[in-house]
Formats: sequence, structure tokens, C-alpha cells
Amino acid sequence: MEKKLLALLCLLYVGNLFSQENQFKILNSNTTEPLENVSIYKASNLVAVSDEEGNFSLNSEELPGNFQISALGFETLEIELQISTSPQEIYMSPTSEALSEVVVRSTMIPKTLRKVPAAVNLITETDFNRTDATNILETFNNVPGMYVNQGALNTNKINIRGIGARSQYSTNRIQAYFDGIPLTTAEGELTLDDFDQESLGRIEVIKGPTSSIYGAGLGGSINLYSKEHEREEARLTAKTQFGSFNTQKQVYQASNTTENSALFATFSNLTSDGYRDNGSYDRKSALVNGSLKTSENGSLSYLANFTRLKAFIPSSLNEDDFLNNPETAAFTWGQSQGYESYDRGMLGGSYTHSLFDNFSNTTSIFLSFRDAYEPRPFNILKEERVSTGVRTKFNLEAQIFETPSEISFGTEYYNEWYETGTFQNLYEEFPNEGSVLGERLSNNEQDRNYANFFAQINFDFTEKWNLEAGFNLNTTKYSLTDLYTQDEVDQTGDYSFDTVFSPRIGTSYEIGAGKNIFASISHGFSTPTVAETLTPDGQINTNLEPETGINYEAGFKGNWLQNKLYTEISVFSIQIENLLVAQRVAEDQYVGINAGKTNHNGIEFLTNYRFLVGPDISIKPYINGAINFFEFDEFINNDEDFSGNELPGVPKYTMNLGVDIQSESGFEFYGNYRNVGEIPLDDANSGYTDQYSLLNFKAGYTFNVFQDLNLNLYGGINNALDEHYAASVLTNAVGFGGAAPRSYYPGNPRNYYGGVQLSYIF
Repeated sequence: MEKKLLALLCLLYVGNLFSQENQFKILNSNTTEPLENVSIYKASNLVAVSDEEGNFSLNSEELPGNFQISALGFETLEIELQISTSPQEIYMSPTSEALSEVVVRSTMIPKTLRKVPAAVNLITETDFNRTDATNILETFNNVPGMYVNQGALNTNKINIRGIGARSQYSTNRIQAYFDGIPLTTAEGELTLDDFDQESLGRIEVIKGPTSSIYGAGLGGSINLYSKEHEREEARLTAKTQFGSFNTQKQVYQASNTTENSALFATFSNLTSDGYRDNGSYDRKSALVNGSLKTSENGSLSYLANFTRLKAFIPSSLNEDDFLNNPETAAFTWGQSQGYESYDRGMLGGSYTHSLFDNFSNTTSIFLSFRDAYEPRPFNILKEERVSTGVRTKFNLEAQIFETPSEISFGTEYYNEWYETGTFQNLYEEFPNEGSVLGERLSNNEQDRNYANFFAQINFDFTEKWNLEAGFNLNTTKYSLTDLYTQDEVDQTGDYSFDTVFSPRIGTSYEIGAGKNIFASISHGFSTPTVAETLTPDGQINTNLEPETGINYEAGFKGNWLQNKLYTEISVFSIQIENLLVAQRVAEDQYVGINAGKTNHNGIEFLTNYRFLVGPDISIKPYINGAINFFEFDEFINNDEDFSGNELPGVPKYTMNLGVDIQSESGFEFYGNYRNVGEIPLDDANSGYTDQYSLLNFKAGYTFNVFQDLNLNLYGGINNALDEHYAASVLTNAVGFGGAAPRSYYPGNPRNYYGGVQLSYIF
């Protein structure tokens, strides 16, 4: 009897041992906060889900064993769990896809996206992967409030909230930086299509006036950041891509990352015959960037970029050709075989040093150059530009009136030397030979410089409420030297604009867990270009003033449904005075005047939802868009009153619907539907483009050929519906010699692409 009782007790003990519940707790590795609704899989079977305290339990019969732990916004974790009598903690690392918690680097004082009291959008690697990688500006069309007029691979105009839309052929009134090095010229013009997305880690866009941080730029700022690898490894990558219109792209990359240094090098070559006549394109670019930890408290980063471009220009079409012969080039551009070519380079370095535990400095120096040659039907343009400058910024953490605070202040100086000349184009005298250089028509030198002094202070009154205030002082001046003495016009002169003071104040408040409301008021300005300051007889217009504007904005940023859903909405109103209007007085001459006021009112929204299907498939549908109410408040030009009219060059609305599907197995799919509203063609609103819709698809598969070599195969369709649409418009186009105005740049019809990429990790 005693033996039977002893055996029964042993069975009960062993049964209790194997039925014992083992306790686990899942925490965020960055914040140590518990994570709810985390899925725990074993052999692809769901075995547990964490509760609101991050806890879950497993029966000892299932242990020890290998498990897969997945949660939205966190890296999937492969882990071996053991039997234990005490609770075990498991830490999960957030991924960059948890956008609301990504630290924004382009603000003066870094802060998570959700807590920044401004409209900031991030363009990440996922956004890059949605496109065919032939033009980085394509990703901007997926940002609410941004619209890119894409006339060709080398003819692009960006506008943010309608600012920049009146530019004729290029982007202006927007500041841009690459790893802290200015990309916008001293005149405010910007070219971003030189850069390849393969070299970038992400892009941050601040919409609305950012003068208190970056000086001139009513539209906002675009900050490009080079790619970084967190793991210590050496990697070689080769990519080749083919597409419609004989488009080809090759990319070669090498990188090496160690504990104290990182080096990245990229070379790319993009060629295309183009959809339209006289539309061939050839661009070669090389970029090298890296970082070096020089001491315990100091680090150095550096950047070098070189681009060589030759791109022919089909130019804009009149309405009849746009509708019936969209593949043709404008007649005179085709006859002259007009094109642009240039060599462009950029060098820069930044040093960051922690002077004390709570006081640091970052100083950047940079040099850039551009040597360009552009034959046009009306003349041939030669340009040489050299720019240099320095930017230094100090950050201090302190207690002010017993309130935790951060202070940032610094200065930026930029100087640009620019020489330009025009020559006769004798293409009509030499039929079928294209452009032929003739006699000189002009020769000018410009010396333009500006200085910004900026400061900002952040107060964290409570854990939920923060306030930031800042200002910028800008001084801009230039000199113009007319070296062409064969005519009677002498444009030589000096000019400086009045010092501009641009304040900004913003606040953010957390109304609930992961949910913030914000409001801000900011001042902005944009100075005229040298060409705009010249009168029709070639003299400097000393009465011209910079455009100025005030941006009022309020919005919401928040997470829902256990962080599966992220939403943003912002309402803004930008009031611009001293509107700069470029009046066209000849084929290659525009004269600027201050002609009135504009109202830029609008609503922008963004929604991302992400859920898991099984342990390894992520599905992310999204919708974003903007509704624009942009109009002239007061605008009288050449005795015509355009007050109340809609601003030309800006769609009435934009909307994007899409879905991203990614899996641990290596399969990925991207689908995007874009709808763009009507666009007024001129100040009188005498004509509009039709609204249009584009449907794009891309799919790819990545797998390991062997342990350290992986292969990515991909392909896609752009404009799958074969929509006929105007991808860009030339606002206020004028027809010369009785010709119809050429307002339209046709978009590409349905086109295809595919490619292969090999990566080897040492």
C-alpha cells in the first residue's frame, strides 16, 4: 500500500511539473514599457498572445523550444525559451516602420515625429522600394501636400503647399540639405533629380515656412540623409535594371562598417531614349560618404558627390500636339536638338563634439561646383558656379525655472560665385546638325551671399506638454558685374535686402497614450533671383522686396488599435505678401514684380494600417492626400485683376491609395493608386488640365543563393491603365510669333521595368 501511494505521489509531482505555467514578460528595448498583443509562434502555430502588461505563459511541456515572436512595429525575434521558476523578460527592438516614434533629425532639437509641433513627413526605404528608382522625386508625390511637375527625367518642379508652383522650369522657394550640406543655390533654385535613392537612408520633409531653422524658403525644407548600416559588416552590391523606352540603370555599391567607422560608396549610370523625341538621357554619378569616431566625445562625417549629365530637352507642347502627338518634341527644340549638360560636385564634412555632458556642437563646412552648357533654340547658355560655406550649431540641455529645457543656437554663412554667358545658336544656318555656337550675347558675374543666425528653445513643462520657440535673422546681398561691353546696357551694381526676422512658436500636447495634438505659427520669406531683380532694360530694380508669409497650423498625430493604426491630419493657412511674379518679356527673359497677396489654405491627412498574417507576412494599406484652397487674395498684374482666382500650377486635390505586402520569406508587393485633380494653367484660370489617375504595381522576391549571397528579382508596371495626362504644366505660357502657347508636358504611357540585384556580405 505504501509503495502504491508513493508511486501515485510521484505521478502527481511529475504531472504538475510538466503542466507548470512558465511566466514571460515582453518589453520595448528602447523604453522598457510592456508590449501588448504580441504574437508568440512555435513551428508556425500561434501558442500565446501577450496581455496589456506584456505577460504571457507557456506550459512546461512546450519547453525548452525555439519560438518566433512578432509584433507590429518591432523586429521579429527568433528565440529559444527555457523552463524557469521565475518570470523571464524578453526585449523587442522597434523597427523604422514605427514612424511615430522615429526621431526627426532635421529639426534643430531632435524629437520623435509624434511630438514635433509641425507637419513633418518621412520618406523611408519602403517608400523608395515602391518606385522604379529612375527619379527620386517620384517618391515625393506620395507625401500629402507635395506635388511634383515631371516634364522629363531632368525637368522637374517641386511645390509644397502650392509654393514653388509659379516657377517656370525648376524648383525654387524650398530649402534642401544632404547630410547638412546645402543643395539649394544662393538664388533659391534646387535640383534633386541628380541623386539616387540607393544612396539614401531616408528623407525628412518639413512643410511650410522653416525660416527659423534654415533661412529663406517659404515652401519648406527637404533633408536627405545618406544610408547607414547598423551591423558591423562589409558588403558589395550590384544592380542592373531594364525598362521601356530603352531605359537602363546600373548601380554598384560597396560598404564597410566597423565599431568606430563606416564607409559607403555608390556609382550609378542611368540612360534612356525617352518616350518623346529629343528625349535621350545619360547620367553618371558617384557618391562616397562615411563617419569616423575620433574620440570618446567626438565624431567626423564626410560626403563627396559627383554627377555628369547630358539630357536632351523635348520641352512643352501646345494643346493640339499634347492631345494628338504627345511623343513629339516642340518643333524648335527638336530642330536645334536642345539639351543640357553639366558636371556637378559637392564636398563636405561635419564634426560633432560633446563639450560637456549636456553641451555639444556640430560644425559643417562644404564646397560645391557646377559647370554647365545648355543649347536652347533662342541662345546657348554657359554657366559656372562655385559655392562654399560653413554651418555651426550648439545644443544645450538645462533647467530653466526648474523646467527641463533644451537650447539650440548657431549660424550659417553661404557664398556663391556665379558666371553666366549667352551665345547665338546658329542651328537654322546649319540644318540637321543641331545647335551650333555663335557670337557672344552677354557675360555676367554674380557674387551672392547670405548669413543666418538662428536659435530655438524647448520647454518640457510636463511629460505630456512641450513648447518650442525660435527665430532666424537673415541678411542677403549680391553684386552683379556686366563684363559684356559690346552693347549699351551696363547691369553692374550692388544690392542688399533688408534684414529679415523670422520667428516661430509651436506646442504639442499628449491627449492620450500615443496621441498628440499640435499647433504652430511661423514666419517665412524668399528672396528674388538676380534675373527677377532686373528691369526690361537690364537695370537692377532696387524697389523689389522678398516674398514674406505667415503659416498658421494645427493638427493631430496618433496611434490606435495597439499601434496598428497611425493617423495624421493638419489644417493650415499660409498668408503670403509681396508675391513675386515673373513676367515673361522675351523667350529667355523674365522680370520680377511684387504683385499682391495669396492665400494658401488646405487640409492634409495620412493613415497607415499594418497587420500581420501569420508569423511572417505584413500587410500595410495606406491612404493620404491633400485638399487645396489656394487663391489670389489681391493680385493686379498689367492692369488685370486676378483677385479671387485659383493659383495656377497646383492641383485642387491629390490622393494616394496603396498597399505594401512584405514577408519574411522574401516576397514583396507594392500597389499604388494616385488621383490628381484639375490644375489651372494661368492666372486668369482660362484653362485647366483634366484630372487623372495612375495605377502602379511592383513585385519582388529576395532569397539567399548561399549563406552570404542574396539575390533580389523584381519587376513592375507604371501607369497600368495607360492614362493620357499632363505630368507637368508651364504656368502662364505665352505663344510667340502667333504660335499657340505651349503649356503641357505629357506623362509617360504604360511602361514596364524589371531588374536583378546581387548582394554579398563578407
